[in-house]
Amino acid sequence: MQGKLSLRDFSIAAVLLAACTLFAILSPQFLGSRNLSLLMIELAITATLALGMLLIILPGHIDLSAGSGVGLLGGIASVLVFRYDWPAPFALGLAALAGVLIWRGMGWLIIRERIPAFIITLAGLLIFKGLFWLVIQNATVPIVAAGQTSLYSLLTTYYLPATVGLVLAAALSALLGYLKLRERAQRTDCGFDLESAPVAFVKWFIAAQLLFLFVIVTNQFRGVPLAAVILGAVATAVHVITKHTPFGRHLYAIGGNEEAAVVSGIPVKATVVGAFTLMGGIVALTGFMQTAYSGASTTTVGELMELDAIAACVIGGVSLKGGRGSVLGVLFGALLMAVLLNGMTLLAVSPEFKYIVRGLVLSLAVWMDVKLAR
Repeated sequence: MQGKLSLRDFSIAAVLLAACTLFAILSPQFLGSRNLSLLMIELAITATLALGMLLIILPGHIDLSAGSGVGLLGGIASVLVFRYDWPAPFALGLAALAGVLIWRGMGWLIIRERIPAFIITLAGLLIFKGLFWLVIQNATVPIVAAGQTSLYSLLTTYYLPATVGLVLAAALSALLGYLKLRERAQRTDCGFDLESAPVAFVKWFIAAQLLFLFVIVTNQFRGVPLAAVILGAVATAVHVITKHTPFGRHLYAIGGNEEAAVVSGIPVKATVVGAFTLMGGIVALTGFMQTAYSGASTTTVGELMELDAIAACVIGGVSLKGGRGSVLGVLFGALLMAVLLNGMTLLAVSPEFKYIVRGLVLSLAVWMDVKLAR
């Protein structure tokens, strides 16, 4: 039923509010404009990868190689830019193309040879990690020359002017309104139930207000981070793909019941390979942002990021069995993960306890997914 709120919706909001309140009390700078701006960059990196993971999980698969891929593709671009003096656009383009081809190949293996995605991507995790270390020669590769700023580093260091941020917020609000109206029209044509017009308007209005609030807060520091704009573009694209295209409907159908999808004439093989192909591009983009945010390509870039992405999806209501999930839920899940990591960093929590917390959050998210599915 449209507009119905579940226990999960309330639990995510309650936990997120509690986490923000706790960190604001323990560390007053948590709500400062500078930290919130940095938090948005961290969110952009985690959420972008999680949105790619959504495309993989919807048809019932998993990608354990994403974190290693983030390091490898970011490392390839870094080496080309710093060691071989390639122009940043060409280096980033080549690395992105490599990501698309590699992940398309993994998708083809999974479908053609009927090998579980868990096995193929686990192998990819090890292979990509080894290749990453070979590419950077187990050394730190900076992405900028001394005293200079490269196009590569601008991915996480450039901020939009205040006016541009407000214009983008208005444009995105209008786009969300258009997509909502289009969805209602499609559901009406198909004879599906609709949520009431006032409820739909309130949801859009709240989303628009949050967008403008975000812009106003970030403008107090330097402006809207470019990384947040990239996240907005990826989120919009994935939302349109999953909710407004046949390809997206096929993803949900395959995850819901693959046998029924085959009988219905859905091109299961092409759809899954397409999902992995898109994932390759998103892994590359995440790798560029993560490496730029780190300031250099090191052996630890991308480490365990696939688990953060999976946790963000599951926390946001994506079923590990496939067939259920949304972009908005993934964004909230990623926000919770980003808040936890950012808050623990401000409190100078030791790395070992950060790992413990991330593991507990992932375990709790999976338990909640199983519990609510019964």
